[in-house]
Amino acid sequence: MADRDCDIALVGGGLSGGLIALALAQRRPDLRVALVEAGDRPGGNHRWSWFESDLTSSGAKLLESFRITRWGRGYDVCFPGVSRHLATRYRSLASTDFAEGLERLLSKGTIRCSADVQALDRDGITLAGGERITASAVIDCRGFEPGPHLSGGWQVFLGRHLRTETPHGIEHPVIMDADVDQIGGYRFVYVLPLGPSEIFIEDTYYQDAPTLDRETLAARIDAYCQDNGWTGEIVGTESGVLPVITGGDFAAFQNRQRIEGVGIAGARGGFVHPLTSYTLPFAVETALAIAEAKALSGPELAILLEQRARDHWRSTRFYRKLGAMLFRAARPEDRWQIFDRFYRLDQRLIERFYAARSTRADKARILCGRPPVPVHRAVQAILPGTGRGTMRSMVEGHPPPITSTRGQDNPPVPLHPRPAAGGPPPRSGEDL
Repeated sequence: MADRDCDIALVGGGLSGGLIALALAQRRPDLRVALVEAGDRPGGNHRWSWFESDLTSSGAKLLESFRITRWGRGYDVCFPGVSRHLATRYRSLASTDFAEGLERLLSKGTIRCSADVQALDRDGITLAGGERITASAVIDCRGFEPGPHLSGGWQVFLGRHLRTETPHGIEHPVIMDADVDQIGGYRFVYVLPLGPSEIFIEDTYYQDAPTLDRETLAARIDAYCQDNGWTGEIVGTESGVLPVITGGDFAAFQNRQRIEGVGIAGARGGFVHPLTSYTLPFAVETALAIAEAKALSGPELAILLEQRARDHWRSTRFYRKLGAMLFRAARPEDRWQIFDRFYRLDQRLIERFYAARSTRADKARILCGRPPVPVHRAVQAILPGTGRGTMRSMVEGHPPPITSTRGQDNPPVPLHPRPAAGGPPPRSGEDL
């Protein structure tokens, strides 16, 4: 490895790449690691949140050096006519604190920012301008790459960090406040009390099209703040358009982006919760797996990550089926009823659901009883061949192509949107 510029080159300094670099620094300090990021700092402009129950003790330890906002007394959910408090502890990490932590914890020279990668291969990466960084192993941690092989809907959101003029009075995180007008899909407001006079408010939608209208969503956040008596200074904003994966041909997805001998991690590799779009627990697990691997050559890491991604795809099939029922069986304005019913279940079941560790008994409990959607529509939603056409056709008005459903858990609806005019592209990479 001495004849290379580094032992491992990580392309993309988002959540996945940053955590891999940190895990290697802690467990393999003998390795020379390069974390190459296109932006000015690692992490971008995002906030990652998770439940304490999502992580193992090793995973929690990996994150303990970051400045994390912690709520030890649980969280709330609200639906029309009912609300509930759950005792599960909640955590959140701002990208600015993530960047500060990496800059403090990683060796000098590990992070290289404002570096656009033009090409990568098993032997290294090439930057804009032609500079070459050679490596014994390369891991691609860049953003989720939309394509024609995965099906689903979209999670669209606009978030606002507000410093209030007076204490806001919110004691616990509100993970879902669905007691709001249901517009164009399942809508809820997500609220994090960051301090007595600081609060994060996010307007979120599970919808059929990847349309983000910042002006409209900002006005709805204004109205929500007015209803709660909150006024003050806007400290920051963030927005995103995330895929909610309900099926597709994962082998074709992997084949489309494979670069021989290059590992793929993060959301780009498929390490995401299909229904919630959470990535942090899986980014943590992947980082620890890489740091603990006995073989760290490029081809060996590529095989390791591909196999872990396939295992993850198989183990999360249940959540994709639920997502298919959400988008195909429920009318957009009635989708909230599915979450309302879910949040009446046992707290431990809900914890395992978010961690993607549902037991067979959990799955049976979620599905038993009278469904909140018409039975015939639920059956149609989860059977192959019953999709509603490709997402490209829904966005652009083109007729859907004929596709084969063999070997897939739902026919592919390409997650390959055209951004709305004036809106952002789908939030990529570790933004998920």
